[in-house]
Amino acid sequence: MISKETISETVVELLRRAEVSLPEDVEKALERAYKNEKEKIARIQLREILDNVRHARKNNIPMCQDTGIPVFYLKIGNKLRTDLDLIEESIVDGVKKATEEIPLRPNVVNPLTRENSGDNTGIGIPIIEIEILKGKSYLEITALPKGAGSENFSAIKMLNPSDGVNGIRRFVIETVASAGGNPCPPTIIGVGIGSSADGAMKLAKKALLRKIDSNNPNENKEIAKLERELLWEINKLGIGPMGLGGRTTSLAVNIQSAYCHTASLPVAINIQCWANRRASARIYEDGVEFL
Repeated sequence: MISKETISETVVELLRRAEVSLPEDVEKALERAYKNEKEKIARIQLREILDNVRHARKNNIPMCQDTGIPVFYLKIGNKLRTDLDLIEESIVDGVKKATEEIPLRPNVVNPLTRENSGDNTGIGIPIIEIEILKGKSYLEITALPKGAGSENFSAIKMLNPSDGVNGIRRFVIETVASAGGNPCPPTIIGVGIGSSADGAMKLAKKALLRKIDSNNPNENKEIAKLERELLWEINKLGIGPMGLGGRTTSLAVNIQSAYCHTASLPVAINIQCWANRRASARIYEDGVEFL
């Protein structure tokens, strides 16, 4: 059976890796954007972002002062001998340790009194999403710290089914245009289509886990085509890095979809800043593998 200490220490290391070292696919996308950018100010912004990324990794410090709120995606094998309560307790303990050791900025507050918990935990935080895997005997944890600058521009709209793809396209473009430079572009745009109102929001955030330029998990040619078209239209807006103009407003548009009610078309958007921080590990009964 996996111990509480193993899970807790793995969570600390996942948060450290996510906060300190930008995923390779995101860094390469930023490098491509810098290479392809023509506007002087935009190139300066991209160069500063890349310098910041390398400085954070070299000095083992968070790449952004907003270290976000802790979000975790769990895949639990149904053959794993474990206790769900123990897993949740261990993750909470790991977040508390990470806040002190890395350190992380205490961001979690009571929504009404604004009293800060001081350790990035509280009612409903950390956010934990669980998926059960058949025939597996490991626990996979993915950390996705999410800052407020981008999260504040999330959006949901219950479209009429008759609005169709054009309605989806219009809503996404209008949302990104309205956000402007506030979410610290170049961004990654997570889009959830279908399910229910709350389900679409979950799909949109989960879409941020996909690597840039990876294939759409639904293997749906129409959705993959829509992703490419939306990215092109978003970059035509000219918002550019940090909202100062340029060719690259977004690095990727990732769409997650699900079936929905015949009388509705939910569409949700979760915008991520350039610091698309994520890290994953699998915990087996005999050890830990960082992915």
